[in-house]
Amino acid sequence: MSSDEQEKLLSYNGEVLIFQLSTGNSAEEGTAKTSKLHVKRMTFDRSTRAFIQKSTGIFSMHGELSSFEMICCSCAADFRTGINLPCVLIRRNKKKSVFKYFLLLLHSSNEFEQRMNLTLEYEMKDDIKILDGPSVLWRHIKAFFYISSQNDTIVSAPVKFSSIKWAGVVENLGTILFGVGEPHSTKRESSQKYSEDYAIWGTEFYAYSIENKTILSGTHFLPHAYGSVVTCIHVCSTKVVNSVLRISLLALTQKNQLICFQDGVPKNLCQLPFQHPRALQVMASGGGDLLYIVSCRSGDVCAIGKKSFQVASKWQKVHSVLVDDFLGIGTEQLLLVFKDTFNTNCLTSFKITDLGNVNYSNDAFDPMENDLFEDNLQENYSLTVQALERRLQIGLASIQELQKHLLLKERVLSKSCKALIGFVQGKEYVPPYKEEDVLVSLCDDKKYFPHSLDEKLSDTSHDSKHIIEKMWYRVLDDHLVVGVQIKYSFTLFLNDVTLSLIMDQACSFNPPLIKCKNSMIKLDTVSLPTSLSSPCETESSAKRIKLILHNKERKNNCQEQTSETNCIPVFTAVTALSPLLAFHNFCCIVILHARWGKNSGKFGESCTVPCGRLSLSIEDISSGKYSVILPEKDKPFKEPVEDLFALLAVFHKFHFQITSHDCTLTSVKTWLLKHMECETIKEFPDSFLCKSHGALYGILFNWKQKTAFEGILTIYCRNQTALFQCLHNLIQILPMNYVIKQLTLGSKEFLTNQLAQFLEKEIVTLKNSFSSAISELEDNLAQRCETINKNSSSILPKSSLSGRKEIIQQIRDELQQEKEQIMWGMNLSLSSAIYREITLKVAMVQLESDLAAQKLNDL
Repeated sequence: MSSDEQEKLLSYNGEVLIFQLSTGNSAEEGTAKTSKLHVKRMTFDRSTRAFIQKSTGIFSMHGELSSFEMICCSCAADFRTGINLPCVLIRRNKKKSVFKYFLLLLHSSNEFEQRMNLTLEYEMKDDIKILDGPSVLWRHIKAFFYISSQNDTIVSAPVKFSSIKWAGVVENLGTILFGVGEPHSTKRESSQKYSEDYAIWGTEFYAYSIENKTILSGTHFLPHAYGSVVTCIHVCSTKVVNSVLRISLLALTQKNQLICFQDGVPKNLCQLPFQHPRALQVMASGGGDLLYIVSCRSGDVCAIGKKSFQVASKWQKVHSVLVDDFLGIGTEQLLLVFKDTFNTNCLTSFKITDLGNVNYSNDAFDPMENDLFEDNLQENYSLTVQALERRLQIGLASIQELQKHLLLKERVLSKSCKALIGFVQGKEYVPPYKEEDVLVSLCDDKKYFPHSLDEKLSDTSHDSKHIIEKMWYRVLDDHLVVGVQIKYSFTLFLNDVTLSLIMDQACSFNPPLIKCKNSMIKLDTVSLPTSLSSPCETESSAKRIKLILHNKERKNNCQEQTSETNCIPVFTAVTALSPLLAFHNFCCIVILHARWGKNSGKFGESCTVPCGRLSLSIEDISSGKYSVILPEKDKPFKEPVEDLFALLAVFHKFHFQITSHDCTLTSVKTWLLKHMECETIKEFPDSFLCKSHGALYGILFNWKQKTAFEGILTIYCRNQTALFQCLHNLIQILPMNYVIKQLTLGSKEFLTNQLAQFLEKEIVTLKNSFSSAISELEDNLAQRCETINKNSSSILPKSSLSGRKEIIQQIRDELQQEKEQIMWGMNLSLSSAIYREITLKVAMVQLESDLAAQKLNDL
């Protein structure tokens, strides 16, 4: 780097931004001296294994280059749009003791925007940070100062920090500063412990909330004893639980250690191979593991694995360390730019790696990494063997599942063969009683139905106690809603769960089945944990989104919930209430049908579990005993929340995808809470109940924000009129250039049932078409054979006993005719007209099934 240039590197959305401050061209700018801030966007090309320049931008400033200096650069969210943008803080020395600072934002068009400027009579030197807003904070002589682009007012904190270790946003507390200051006590006169602590520590941790202007105890972060040794902090997660701040963080110390803290208590420690650690970054690698990247002042860098919490690799002579998705594969990589031949024009001396399959480096420069694989070779071998053993176990488990599947197929084929043999012999195959998987005959087969439904229920009552959590039923308008919740341990093993309602009538030998609509409702309920998870097991939401998009495993999210979030599936059956009122005292039995999943040991086998009885009378309906009652304003749903699930089962459901490319969609939640007067359902924080008076009262909303610019809004309402009112109010508050799209594909269960109906219709069409064609061909063949038989009988010799030769020849002719008839029966052919008619019918039905399959695939 030349003496008349200043350069800094920053990663942004997988690109490397190179900021360069240099002298302007005097001939172009005139006689006035100018300086220019250049930016180069560099992207990595995997085909050439090198960084190439994508675009550039320039910002001109009046003054000599020696009077300007780039203080720092970082990415911060713009409060106007909520989008993260690169920011550069520049200082200009106007006079001997007058310093002017201005903050520049870089937009996607490579245009710089000056967001704030301030003039100070001293130089910013210590603890300078750029936060969201954007805003700038710094420390000067143990005093802390803060300025935001929203108000352009410098604010000072009452706490005298000797150093600021961390600054960030905490939920419900706003922007928090955490630093070290001199110890103080509220009761110094009578506190002898204060003098002892002061002699031991010499410093004390504090946290200060800028918005609330309150001082918090630093013990939530770290013990005071670490005040003199901690050099850098990375906060992994923060949460306020029962008015208590719970924090998980990582800390670098002057003792060359990386320590994991949970609620102020050290949990894990790693001794670093280098001295003077100064910076800490977190990388989400492609293998699903987290890596902690530690940078030292001497240019040494090392990576620590989350699971082992030991040094995995280290490098030396490093100029810059950047973490981002430089390859565009959905996971993050580590970019190491080395010192010796550093050249910002092409970034020739670099290495990109995730300590796994990804490993790119230039050919011209390959510094000695001196990693720890040679020192810990035996340990790495053991880890490799463990991974191979795990893969072997997974392979054996897959083979066992395939064997079970093959045994199941063999059993089905064996039973089918027995039934077919019995059918050919004219016998009816009766399966053993243990092989009957259903309690209700749907084909009017009264012969083998159990003598008593109560007898069958008593035989399987132990399954009900172990599987069924609870059963309930509600009356909503003209609907009867029956809900069943199974125990969480069984949700992982049961598939294709449906409910059946059977009339409980003693006089009927074969109880009728009530027509109902089945559905499964899943809501995420959040429970407050007793202790916060370890920072080694947490990662930022942005990284988590990238990993989810890469792995595509979100469909199993219900089975992989953490201790803080549980997915509650409730299975419902909705039937019309009016026909049931013909019985004065209506009573029915609820039965759950399912199939065992892969992890149950009974893969593919059906499971039928009685859930219980329900009884309903006209008096119960008149008194509102089982009616759904919506809570009043400022009052939550009564426990339990079956009323909520009843609403979700009956109401019409509409899905809308909302996208905004320019601004974040934070206004949607504000619209729900303020404009629509919704209240968050305590047990299900993603669901909102509208309590606005009028036609909108009782509408349910579910808002799931996939990214900051995209989300799915689900509306549950009684009719489309209420839906139109909601959409009319929604578009008033959405940002400009929004896109709202209705997802008309429907639910997965509905589309699956629709596809099954179309496939069944396709099979029936094929069967009927070919059956009629075969019948017609057989009739033609029979007529042809009769004609031939008549003709052959007419040419028989008049005296059949005239000689043996004539008799033998007659028998031969008859055998030849039978042989020809058999050949005709085996070589039946359709006429072109009949074939076209069948093809047209089948094609029309196949078109419907193909469209349904496409919709299901696009869901």
